Amino acid sequence: MTFSICVKERFEDESGDEQTRFGVAVTTRLPGVGTLCPFASENGAVATQSLVNVELGRKGVEYLDDGLAVEDALESLLNADDGREGRQLHGVDADGTFAFSGEECGDWYGHVEGENYTVAGNLLTGEDVITETAAAYEAGRDEDRPLAERLIDALAAGHAEGGDKREDLHVQSAALLVETTADPVVEPYYDDLRVDATETPIEDLRETYEYAVEGYEMAMDRYEDAYDEDSIDGTE
Repeated sequence: MTFSICVKERFEDESGDEQTRFGVAVTTRLPGVGTLCPFASENGAVATQSLVNVELGRKGVEYLDDGLAVEDALESLLNADDGREGRQLHGVDADGTFAFSGEECGDWYGHVEGENYTVAGNLLTGEDVITETAAAYEAGRDEDRPLAERLIDALAAGHAEGGDKREDLHVQSAALLVETTADPVVEPYYDDLRVDATETPIEDLRETYEYAVEGYEMAMDRYEDAYDEDSIDGTE
């Protein structure tokens, strides 16, 4: 029902310290994908899809937070899952990647593992959906732009190749989630976004992102001194 991407990137924060960020983005021809599929923490990112088992995502990230390697964490969950062959599960942690597509996923289905990223999809128009998603991410990986923006670009590339093949399902959704080891004064508003029900999920997610960036910048201009002094997370 879905295609998605999980990534890990290293970067330097404003103090010159090395940090790690994880991101996951997903879209499908059903509503509310952000409530079911993408999971992330400062230790990794996981996407669970096809015949969705939400616990694979929730527990997967919990296991990463406990220090398990992504391959061990996700494989152990699949091994205990009677519906394994209907699942699609993939993700990244600080040191590796993992991707699984069960034999009962809907055609076309498959996945790719690249350097510090994974892409997977099912019920797609073809393999080009995930290869173009991966290629778009790789092309923009070294650009000095927020990860959230580049994840939207990656989804857009896969969507342009046909995406989810179920054209009779016009209510669609998309979501992104970015987590980082850095500790900003205020978490960027644009790192956790969802478009739950629309006919144009990628366009709407991009517009939501652009408004969220604008709102974040306006809030920081107005309230940054208060945040610094009080160590608060937000105000209304």
